[in-house]
Amino acid sequence: MRGKMETKNMMIVGVGGQGTLLASKLLGRLLLGRGYDVKVSEVHGMSQRGGSVVTYVRWGERVCSPIIDKGQADYILSFELLEAARYTEYLKTGGKIVVNRQQINPMPVIAGAAFYPENLEEKLSAQGISVDAFDALALAEEAGSSKAVNLVLLGRIASHFDFTKEEWMDAIEQSVPPKFLEMNKKAFEAGMSA
Repeated sequence: MRGKMETKNMMIVGVGGQGTLLASKLLGRLLLGRGYDVKVSEVHGMSQRGGSVVTYVRWGERVCSPIIDKGQADYILSFELLEAARYTEYLKTGGKIVVNRQQINPMPVIAGAAFYPENLEEKLSAQGISVDAFDALALAEEAGSSKAVNLVLLGRIASHFDFTKEEWMDAIEQSVPPKFLEMNKKAFEAGMSA
């Protein structure tokens, strides 16, 4: 039996169509299996392709609200660089950002009304934020599909949790359709060993 645990908070941020919702559901399933009280929020933002998407995952002894306020997130799992930068004010002091280096132009950039900000990784690090940035897209493609970025990112953030690889694999098996199972397990393992 584990001792009383403080509530932990993770924001999963990305762009519509990247698989943020599957990532949050998989993490929620894993945490429930460990006996935590878990709240996973609905998708906030434009869930169609191209719009900014945010889901909250909160877990602990007893969690009352699914919402994470500014300065409360222990982790931000970001599928895209600009999305990581967009939500840094939600990160608590000492929190961590795990981010895919991929850059997806938002509509104002596509329309020519704005420019994609340069040197985002350096700017985040300069703010004293712990940033773990890597090319999750390349690892997902090596595993068999660009759509598996979500599992690569979960594999990468798995090192911050005390769950066994078997517990993660069990949650993947419960969350992913059978025909995509092996590819998603491979993507998760690629993120773990990156």
